[in-house]
Amino acid sequence: MLLVAVLFGIVFGSGDQYPGSLASPGGWTESLSLLSAPWLVLPLAFGCSQLRVRRAATAGPVVTMTALFSYFLMIMGPFEGRRWDLTLHEIRAVFFSNTTNFFVGLMTGPLYGLLGQRWRTRRAWISALLVAGALCLEPFALIVAGRTLAGRWTTVWTLAAGTATAGYFAIADLAYPRRRSELTTRN
Repeated sequence: MLLVAVLFGIVFGSGDQYPGSLASPGGWTESLSLLSAPWLVLPLAFGCSQLRVRRAATAGPVVTMTALFSYFLMIMGPFEGRRWDLTLHEIRAVFFSNTTNFFVGLMTGPLYGLLGQRWRTRRAWISALLVAGALCLEPFALIVAGRTLAGRWTTVWTLAAGTATAGYFAIADLAYPRRRSELTTRN
């Protein structure tokens, strides 16, 4: 399970950074790459794959930290116009300039992993609210934090993703009791 989390983290981190290296009309690829809320969906999704609390709390930070390392390796690599001559100085500079990202990932990874496990085992609505809310409220959080939006696409991406996520949770919750009743009638 942890191997899958590591592999998926590599794909997610690389896949999240790559659009930011592309030039696009209106800068939509850069705004897609700069979204923060999908990094909360990532450990939640892995938490949803677990029945046990400890495994969910482990899978969340493993996938998050692997994705972060992959993201930053992509920044230091040829996709950003650089060569693969990684030095210890360069690695330290990237780590120390992004310590906030690493520490936040260490906190949100286990938390959202647990929220995912709670959603799977108990259909805890707090999980759905925190993820969909993070997606929908990201543009407002950027304004409050004093960061400029990377264009109107940030609002479009986050509202669309938040609405789709909320819709998924609502449909999954409606289907859950039917699935449970089907299981009990078969036995």
